Amino acid sequence: MKNLRVLFARRPQGLPVTGDFALDEAPVPAAGEGEFLSRTLWLSLDPYYRNVMKGSQIYADRLEPGMPMVGETVAQVVESRHPGFSAGDFVAVRNGWQSWAVSNGTGVRKLDPAMAPFSTALGVLGMPGLTGYAGLVYLGEPKPGQTVVVSAATGPVGCTVGQVARLVGARAVGIAGSDEKCAYAVQELGFAACVNHRRGDLKASLAAACPDGVDVYFDNVGGDTLAAVLGRLALGARIVLCGMIEAYSMDAPPPGPFLGPVVGARATMKGLVVYDWLHKADEQRRVVSAWIREGRFRWREDVTDGLEHAPEAFCRLMRGGNFGKALVRVAPETASS
Repeated sequence: MKNLRVLFARRPQGLPVTGDFALDEAPVPAAGEGEFLSRTLWLSLDPYYRNVMKGSQIYADRLEPGMPMVGETVAQVVESRHPGFSAGDFVAVRNGWQSWAVSNGTGVRKLDPAMAPFSTALGVLGMPGLTGYAGLVYLGEPKPGQTVVVSAATGPVGCTVGQVARLVGARAVGIAGSDEKCAYAVQELGFAACVNHRRGDLKASLAAACPDGVDVYFDNVGGDTLAAVLGRLALGARIVLCGMIEAYSMDAPPPGPFLGPVVGARATMKGLVVYDWLHKADEQRRVVSAWIREGRFRWREDVTDGLEHAPEAFCRLMRGGNFGKALVRVAPETASS
């Protein structure tokens, strides 16, 4: 057996391209004392990888050319010399972009098949879901009847924000990049409205969708979208700055929006880094998994088959071509995995 790996080949210039990655085969590693060997089943593709690729200091991950790409995965333990894990266990573990990896168990959690499908551990029951849940509940603090707007509304963060808003009695309005995504947000996720930022005048569309203003804005993209929402703030609005995907592929920060409306609205603007909210992860998984079992919470996945296709799928994600949580199915979920 060989360990197929996707390596970080070079720092991208602008939007990443497949040439920024390289495929490699290495021997399958052996587990030492206090370690386990697992086979990767699912790989998460997340926009923040682009920031890691350009050396951002916000994240603990570090990449140099020739190293395997970093990333969250779901895997199955194949061989264990660790007292806390047994062969056959399904785990959420940072294997990165490779088909096999060894772990000492730090930061690893076992997955319960009764809670939800395993792939959700990388989406709505993983770091993206925690980002949306904690950011909205503890920073946005939505109240019943208030309007909550979220950009990138059909991704795992955005769909969590919108559905949590709805389930606590607020009015969810999404911003997405196609009519299909907007229809999904309204018809499947229960948003009150969704605006296609690629069609027509975004400011006018927001005014129609939010006639009483925006009480909470959860920003995943920055740029012109953030600037448009700032013009619709209600008195006492809260702004949660989560992601700025438009800037991730830029070598220099984009010019910021005029913040005068923030002052006029007496708004509160807060930055969200999910690592500050890891202590709420058990709460988030308990609450959202219960909503899933009750049929009140939905999500969508954008699945690519085969680790060798991960670079192409990641580049598509960074161009906004995904619809739902971007995942790579590396191997099947079988007892023989």
